[in-house]
Amino acid sequence: MSDSLGSGPAAAPPAPPPAPPPRTTLRRRLAELRGPAVAPHPLDARALAALAANPGCRRRALLDGAGVDKAALASALGSPAPFGQSQFAFMRGNAFEAKVKADGGTELMRLLSERLGGQSPPPSPDDVLVPDLSAAGPEGRTARTALALREATEARAWALLDHPLLALEVAGSPAYLEPDAVVVRPDGRWTVVEIKSFPMIDGSADAAKVGAAARQAAVYVLALERVALHTAGAEVADRVLLVCPKDFSNLPAASVVDVRKQLSVTRRQLARLTRIEDIAAGLPEGTTFDLDHCSGEELNAAVESVSAAYAPECLSACELAFHCRHRARAQGAVEALGRGVRGELGGLTTVGAVLAAAHGGAGDPADPTVIALRRAAALRTEALAAASGAFREAAEGAAEGAGSVMVATDEAVACR
Repeated sequence: MSDSLGSGPAAAPPAPPPAPPPRTTLRRRLAELRGPAVAPHPLDARALAALAANPGCRRRALLDGAGVDKAALASALGSPAPFGQSQFAFMRGNAFEAKVKADGGTELMRLLSERLGGQSPPPSPDDVLVPDLSAAGPEGRTARTALALREATEARAWALLDHPLLALEVAGSPAYLEPDAVVVRPDGRWTVVEIKSFPMIDGSADAAKVGAAARQAAVYVLALERVALHTAGAEVADRVLLVCPKDFSNLPAASVVDVRKQLSVTRRQLARLTRIEDIAAGLPEGTTFDLDHCSGEELNAAVESVSAAYAPECLSACELAFHCRHRARAQGAVEALGRGVRGELGGLTTVGAVLAAAHGGAGDPADPTVIALRRAAALRTEALAAASGAFREAAEGAAEGAGSVMVATDEAVACR
């Protein structure tokens, strides 16, 4: 019996699938989004901390990753945000920072020794290395910073790095961060130093400002940890030194801030960020945020093509918050009332749906959220009815009193 499979000509191999078109690199794609001729707006630690506080906002992740100037974009959309620092405050902050770092960082090292050095005396200026961190471009400065950190750690010496540049990957895109200073101790410990211009009165500063500084410093610590992984004997301290003016003077004072909680939150939230290339891949063809070549309508359409996660906390952290709030209110989104309210309302995502459920026009009667809303609406109706009755009684009493006064006045006039 002949084998039919072996007879006849051999079957031709299947044709290979067509090669996929070459993908545009992420860097080129982000340049197209902000405008090819527009320099990227730097993503600093303050913006990165705000982004980590709201990881569900794809809009901010994309705009920050592409280097879009959100303040200029908000102005072009007609919703400018009152962000920024006055020129006087900026100059005062620079002058105070220069004073703290003067003479090879003598005052800074004294404060560090007082707060974190135990019984050890502060090092003399001659014992502190101040490496030159200048280099071409952010990649060069980042590499120079890493080299200076490794050399100081291997030498077991004191070192003061003035405005080092660190790199941190955020949603698949590099972010360059510049702390005020990093101090390397002889035991290999690296300490972040934050210098702020707000006062420290009687040993304590404004809690909200200290919290913001702690979140910002946690980003620096996270970036330093990436460098320490490749440096033998290095350890990044989870306590940072915060330097502020003492009372109402220009004298520096310092306190130690534990950033372990902020570091844990920042690490977890940054890991939750959707990769920027995935967000950019879902945009309509031709989407761009080029402020020089797009009209207000085109910019608004581009912004609305990326989903946002607005919350009232954004008003103090994002330049686009006023635009997003206006859109959330126009759509009746319950997010405009706060994350706590949004979490309590479950599947009811609009104010209209909430009101309809509260008044019996919609909603599942067995839903605990609907039950609570209807109970609250009934209590409100009862309270308004009681208040209306009390107001009516008070008005009638006032009318009777006024009538008595008028009668008495008429009688007095008649007696005259």
